[in-house]
Amino acid sequence: MHCRHCKSQRLISGQRGAALIFAMLVFALATALVVAMKGEFERFYQRTGNILLDGQSQAYLRGAEDLAGILLLTDYDSDKRAGVWRDDLNEIWWTKPGNPPPTYGLDGEGWMSGSLEDLQGRFNLNALAKTVSGDRTSDVKKRFTSAQEQFIRLLQALGNPAVSQQEAITITESISDWLDTDREPLLDGAEDDYYYGQTPGYRAANRNMSSVSELRAVANITPEIYRALLPWITVWPKEAVKLNIHTAPAMVLRSINAKGDLSPLTEAEGASLVEYREETGFEDKTDFQANPVFDGKRDDMTEILALLGENSDYFLLEAQVEVAGRSTRLYSVINRSDRNIATIARASGSL
Repeated sequence: MHCRHCKSQRLISGQRGAALIFAMLVFALATALVVAMKGEFERFYQRTGNILLDGQSQAYLRGAEDLAGILLLTDYDSDKRAGVWRDDLNEIWWTKPGNPPPTYGLDGEGWMSGSLEDLQGRFNLNALAKTVSGDRTSDVKKRFTSAQEQFIRLLQALGNPAVSQQEAITITESISDWLDTDREPLLDGAEDDYYYGQTPGYRAANRNMSSVSELRAVANITPEIYRALLPWITVWPKEAVKLNIHTAPAMVLRSINAKGDLSPLTEAEGASLVEYREETGFEDKTDFQANPVFDGKRDDMTEILALLGENSDYFLLEAQVEVAGRSTRLYSVINRSDRNIATIARASGSL
């Protein structure tokens, strides 16, 4: 009897121990589930908060686009009343380089700032799509279009990195080959045969560029040259329009010279043009050509003058907004056609 009682006690104790272990396992599992659910809830909460903040930031940035459109329309109406279609650096939308862009408070939630730049003050890469008959000759005056000559000068004007005239010719013809519709390379250009040999191999686009970033795929464009060119080039509009002499910076103005002269204006000459423009302003293209910088060259400037203009239709908006300590940028290409405003390209990112 005594032994049977001991066995019963041990059996009961074992059952209690198993129940305790089971209860502990259930508790541990429940705890793990609660922790996992808490972590998932926190991630969900964070994602939702990020989505809401991003939506709020994008709404403010679209508001910056609307404000830019209002400024451009105000400028258009002013020109219409004056009967003078001209865009210069005295416009209501222009922010002087080096000056901070205007900043607007957002009811204690953060701030927004933005600035407009005239894209027709930059060199349009798509202007290089056009080549001349007999473009495989070594005769400089017959080999290049005025736009090609202008870009050859712009490359040499960069200074850092230093680009020789022959290197500038090679790069320019490589871009022309990338843009033109045929498969035959120019004298110093590059077509499919060159790109097939790359790793991985690819083909020339043979169409106008839709983004400046395409330039990185073109033969002979180094990262250093690409970065140096970025502030001075554009691909908008896709069909090249005239360069605005009233807004082009000194670097771009240095690319204007007589037919057949592939050398850029000197830094001093570029600075002289900008200084005169800021102090007096060019009345028109004739007044621009009359500047002493072009003494002895005017008879050979007919073709390059045909590429110059005095008003603009394409602008770049750079806007930045900060909401709840989070900063986001928006880059918008805006087209003004009469009183119609349209955003034709956008790129955004977080800082």
